[in-house]
Amino acid sequence: MTQQATTHTTTRPSVQPAVDVLARELAEPSLLQSPDMTKQWWSQSLAGGAVGIAMLHIERARADLSSWDAAHAWLKVVTGSEIQDGAPGGLFEGGPAVAFAVNAAVDVPGKYAQAIASLDGYVTLLTRRRLRAAHRRIADKELAAFTEYDVIYGLAGIGSYLLRREQLHDLLREVLSYLVALTRPVRFGGQTVPGWWTRAAPTGQASPDFPAGHGNFGMAHGIAGPLALLALAMRQGVSVTGQAEAIGVICAWLDEWHQEGTNGPWWPEWITDTDVRDHQVHRTGPHRPSWCYGTPGLARAQQLAGQAIRDTTRQHLAERALAQCLADEALLTQITDRTICHGTAGVFQTAWRAAKDATTPAIAARLPRLRTLLSGTSSEGGDTESTAEGDRIDTAGNLGLLNGAAGIGLALHTATTDAPPSSRWDTCLLIA
Repeated sequence: MTQQATTHTTTRPSVQPAVDVLARELAEPSLLQSPDMTKQWWSQSLAGGAVGIAMLHIERARADLSSWDAAHAWLKVVTGSEIQDGAPGGLFEGGPAVAFAVNAAVDVPGKYAQAIASLDGYVTLLTRRRLRAAHRRIADKELAAFTEYDVIYGLAGIGSYLLRREQLHDLLREVLSYLVALTRPVRFGGQTVPGWWTRAAPTGQASPDFPAGHGNFGMAHGIAGPLALLALAMRQGVSVTGQAEAIGVICAWLDEWHQEGTNGPWWPEWITDTDVRDHQVHRTGPHRPSWCYGTPGLARAQQLAGQAIRDTTRQHLAERALAQCLADEALLTQITDRTICHGTAGVFQTAWRAAKDATTPAIAARLPRLRTLLSGTSSEGGDTESTAEGDRIDTAGNLGLLNGAAGIGLALHTATTDAPPSSRWDTCLLIA
């Protein structure tokens, strides 16, 4: 079979064969063709490279759906070179990404013990370096860059790995204490803004369109990621002084900017100083449903927060927002791809996790529709033959987890098994 990086096609009648075909096409590193594979960062990228592909094979091996051969082949690629020590050094690239994959492959005690100990040491040094820089910035009364605290680049993402590693929970508490400090308001431009306000545009760069920066809401780059980490840690019994109060501060800010529309509750992706000055969101409707910026990610973070601080009103609001979003076909048609970050795979995985914790069946009732959109099947239940167009996964050469084929395969695996991922791969999204 010719291995193509950009398109994976199957006309099998169910989701599982589609996942099998995709996994086979991604099984042998030497046969794949991608323009990024020759670049240094690719082997240690969870977002768009080899680490994400390794996670797909690790999950399938742990679920006894394939042998460990492909997983080991990809782990060899992932661990085959020195750890990249470039900035910003978040969860999705470099040492933390490698550590995430190797730890996920441990299915029996003691497996990869030496490698994990070494990688944990690297992650510890990196985290302490990032924490020192963050506390210096706070002491100097400078505004944060979202790369300091977010899920993709920042300490919230690294914290999701620390939460998996009981041996690193003391270090996790240091991250949680930093996030508590992040929630303290600051003065900027004559106004009081949240401690996570950034001077940059949502691109992370300075822009004349955002002369006074912005306050970001999203799971990927905004305050929803830190909120989810604070809540998940508390649910697991890992807490620090001020943690519950910090959750409350973030939730109060979300309440301040909560909107009620014909599509149910929603929140903006970000606000500017103009929104703050006018006490009004100038966006007229919700962002497309997505993990990264849309209602699904924001609702899941608040559902977790409600559970953590036993705020049933918060939990019910979050679940209502997600259920109504998923029931709105006009909103669902705004989803333009099938990836994790901003496509159907991320919406499905987020909704699947939220449904397991929900107080009503309303979110679970929407999962068959999402499964259909994700798998490309022609019926709500996903039992009839897939259309050729629906089964085509075009990721423009991206094979990784966030915006590529591996992430789609992992979400399809959940859709097939209806069981929590054995590798816990979706903890990197801070939805579990």
